[in-house]
Parts: sequence; structure tokens; C-alpha cells
Amino acid sequence: MQAEYCANPYRYGRRVTREVMVGNVGMGGNNPIRIQSMLTSDTRDTEACVKEALELAAAGCEIIRLTAQTKAYAANLENISRELRAAGCHVPLVADIHFKPDAAMEAAKWVEKIRINPGNFVDKKKFEVRDYTDEEYEEELERIREEFIPLVQFCKEHGRAMRIGANHGSLSDRIMNRYGDTPEGMVESALEFARIARECDYHQLVFSMKASNVKVMIAAYRLLVARLNELGADWNYPIHLGVTEAGEGEDGQIKSAVGIGSLLADGIGDTLRVSLTGNAVQEIPVAYRLAAPYQPGVKHDQAAFPADTTPLCYDPFHFAKRMSGLYMSYGIRLGWDETVKVVLADSQMETLMSEREAMGDYMPDISFSKLDAVEIDPRNDNEVSEVNQLPEPSIITVRNDIDMDMVGAFRLLASRIDGRHLILLKDSLTPNTISEDSVALEAAKNIGSLLCDGIGEAIFIQSEKDAKLAAFLGFNILQATGVRLSRADYVSCPSCGRTLYDISEATGRIRAATEHLKGVKIAVMGCIVNGPGEMADADFGYVGGAPNKINLYVKKEAVKFNIPQEEAVDCLVQLIKDHGKWIDPQS
Repeated sequence: MQAEYCANPYRYGRRVTREVMVGNVGMGGNNPIRIQSMLTSDTRDTEACVKEALELAAAGCEIIRLTAQTKAYAANLENISRELRAAGCHVPLVADIHFKPDAAMEAAKWVEKIRINPGNFVDKKKFEVRDYTDEEYEEELERIREEFIPLVQFCKEHGRAMRIGANHGSLSDRIMNRYGDTPEGMVESALEFARIARECDYHQLVFSMKASNVKVMIAAYRLLVARLNELGADWNYPIHLGVTEAGEGEDGQIKSAVGIGSLLADGIGDTLRVSLTGNAVQEIPVAYRLAAPYQPGVKHDQAAFPADTTPLCYDPFHFAKRMSGLYMSYGIRLGWDETVKVVLADSQMETLMSEREAMGDYMPDISFSKLDAVEIDPRNDNEVSEVNQLPEPSIITVRNDIDMDMVGAFRLLASRIDGRHLILLKDSLTPNTISEDSVALEAAKNIGSLLCDGIGEAIFIQSEKDAKLAAFLGFNILQATGVRLSRADYVSCPSCGRTLYDISEATGRIRAATEHLKGVKIAVMGCIVNGPGEMADADFGYVGGAPNKINLYVKKEAVKFNIPQEEAVDCLVQLIKDHGKWIDPQS
């Protein structure tokens, strides 16, 4: 079984890590999964930062991050920390560092943890295409040592923790030229810095592998854990989970649930942040709902069963769609090279038939009974043998109410049935037990993680009783995983102290103007730190270039600069028209 990133892909078991202390908060080990967020206020504004931090703490945030763009910003962390402690708030603070080692050294005096981005801690903002010899590569690493070791030694001496947080959107030119814009490159970027820290016998480390593309994010975290396991038992550092630029509202929640929830289901993750565009306080209850099923004492390690040694049918580190045969039902084609179909209960489909035209691209494809799906327990040898003897490709699914976690059950099903058979994914195996406020998150975690494994030709939403909401949920999950696009797709970062304009307001106006552009991908970025990199597969980018000034991108290339914010959305629309991607919205 080729799942070196977790103990068993069919049965839950939490990854065992060492404990890292962030101030008075323990992370990893036997501690709960910790909930984090980030301030949106300017770090130089002490009053605003303290007010926002107190609101986050009151909402249950356990670790608070602030940006420290320069040494001057970092110096004000002294005032913020002092005022917070005077107000009786002892939530640990984390300084977020990009490009500025001197800012990290200053920040480390005042906060409990430093987050460094290995892609830009020392490296330049502008990517340079060049070939590195082994000697030149080692020279770059030596330059990193000179800048990084003083910070490591200070943190070691003063009891500071450190997160080495690789971002898909901001890998160094050194990594990009040797590994490309890949999960492998993200992992190596982090390990370069971890090796230097370990040379100093410093181990208060936490890792993260963030990306806005959930398939990339999941693969990078799995690769990281597999590499840590390979390096040895003392590389058992905690993991921080997050989807970068997840977006706003339900879209952002669903995308976060796919990426974060998939890894939590595999036992990976000791702390997390749900990055939503808008008020950071709104992130906290979503994060708690995602973490709740995996907190200590809630989900116990499951007993073994004979079939759980079955080899996986997919590569967990590189996405590829499971190849099934073709299946036809009532004129609907299903199969590995067809779009994934959305299935609802018969009664819900009947409810929506009168609104078929109004539903448009959100009209589900077929009702459950018309699929004639075969429901089995994938652990049962006889039931598996019976479906494998069927003469034609059939649709197979897992029976409700079996005592297995849903993700593990469908992985086992995919690995035991013949590849010619199709798989109908369900949002839950216990649909009547899911609380109303957790239906979307649970469905996104379960279905989304399996789609990112390449499993599933159709999805069945059965937990949501409202027919319209069930349909929208199904298509939103397909949108979040990039499996089937029903509208424009957005990469939208949460606001932070680096944001140069009102990103929440701008995101709303951009969506209102462009949401009908099916399949067009637009990145809305607050600043330059992750902007161009996270726009790797976006068609157009809207990026803060200066206070209340916007730069517009086509792919990764900036084409218009310093547009006043009030004019920028109209300019974006014109740019889309100039590149032949515009269609007029239907009434």
C-alpha cells in the first residue's frame, strides 16, 4: 500500500508529532487542533490591531498572526503585544515575514512565533530564469544560512516557535528552476530551511504547504509528510493547514473544507486557518466545525479489517482521474472522460423540473433511481466479487450506514472493484445525522477529497433536504475542485495588513460583473507577495500595486499599472473583452 503519508488510507489515525509550544499554547502532540486567524489591520495602527485581536480572541481564535512588512512595522509589535496583555488577552502572536530578515529579527523580540516564507525570506521578488550548477545552488544555500541562522539562534535562545510556510505562489527562482512550480518544489523549499534550523539544534518548528489550487495543496502536504517520515522519527514536526486565497462566503468555506478536511481525514494537521475574504472573525466558527470531528477523544483509531491491506488504485501524490468505462442512463453519459454528474433524490429532481430553465447550469443531471446504482460494503468479499462479475460497466456506490468513515470506504471501493466500473460518490453515509450548519462542510470534505484522488464519475447530495440548495452545493463542490466549472472561478485572498485596497468590496464588484463568464478564472490579490504566483493558472489578475491602485495581469504578466480602484473593475472587464473571453450576461 503506497500511502507513506498516513498510517492507513482506509482507517483514521492521527499522525503522531512532537509538541511545539507557541507561548502558552501547545501545538501537536496530544493537544487539540488549534484554530488560527490573521489581522486585517495595518500593523502600525496599535489601537485597530488590539481591537481586532480582542474580537478574534473572544470568538475563540487561539493563535493570531500579523504581517510585518518591514522592521518599522515589526517594531510596533511591542506596543500591540503590551496593550493586548494589559487587556488580559494572552493569545500568542505570530509575525508574518516576507523578504525582510531584519523585520523577522525585530519581530522575534515581541511575539511568540515567527512565520517565514522560504520562497522569499532572502530571495528577490522578481523571478529570474537561469540554470543553477550544483556549486551555484550551494552558494545560494550558504547565503540563506548567513541570513537565517541569526534568527534561528535568537528564537532558540528566547523560546520562540517558527513556522516554515511554503506557498505555491511564491517559490524562489532557485527552486523554480530546479523543481518547477510543483508540490515537490514546495516541499524542498521548506526542507532547505529546516535542515539549517536542525544544524543549530533548533526544533520548535511547524510546517505548512499552502496553495489556492486544492489538488496542489493536498499533494504538497502529503509529499511533505512522506518526506518527513522518510527522514526519520525525529522529523515529527506539527503541521499547519490552510488553503491560500480560498475566497469569500460559501465558496471559500467549501474550498477550505475540500483541502483542509481531506488532510484532517488522513490524520494530518495540528493547527489550521480558514482563509476567507472579509472579516476574519467569520473564519473562526468555520474552522471549529472543520476541526471538531478530529479533536482528541472524538474520533478513535478504527479496528483493522482484512481488506485494509488492499493496494491503492491511485497515486496520492500526483492527480490522475481513475479510468472507468462508459455508462448510459436515460440519455445521460457517464464515465471517466465525461464531466462529473450531479445526482439528487427523485423527489428533489421532481421539485426542480418546473424550474429547469431558471436553474440553467445548476440543474442536476439525473435522479438517483435512474442510475440503478449497486450499493455494497467494500469490505465484503462476496459483494465485491458479485459486482466484479457483472458483464457490463455498472455504477457502484457504498451502502449507507456501514461503520466506516466515508472517505476510507470509497477509497477501498475504488481499489477493490474492477476499473471498468463507475463510482457514485455520496456526501455522507449517515445523511440524517449531519447538523444543518455542517452539511456543506461535510459534503465538501468527503466528496471533494475523493474527487482530488481522481475517484468518482457522479456525486449524490443526500444530506441537504432543500432541492435547490442541494443542487447548488453539488455544483459548488465540483467548482472548488476544478472538476466542472459552472461559472467564473475566483482566487481571492483574505485581507491582511499588507492589503493595499478594500479587497472585500472589490471582490463583490468583480463577481457581480464577471460571474457569468463560465470557465474564466480571475485572481483577486491584495498585494504582490503571493499575487503573481497564485495566478499561475488564472486567466486574469487584479492585484494591489500601491495604496488604492490596481495592477491588472493577463496570466502572470502585468499589463496595466496603477489604475485607481474606482476605475479598475471596468478596466478589468475591458481587458477580458480585449482578449476575447467576454460574453454578455443573459437577463
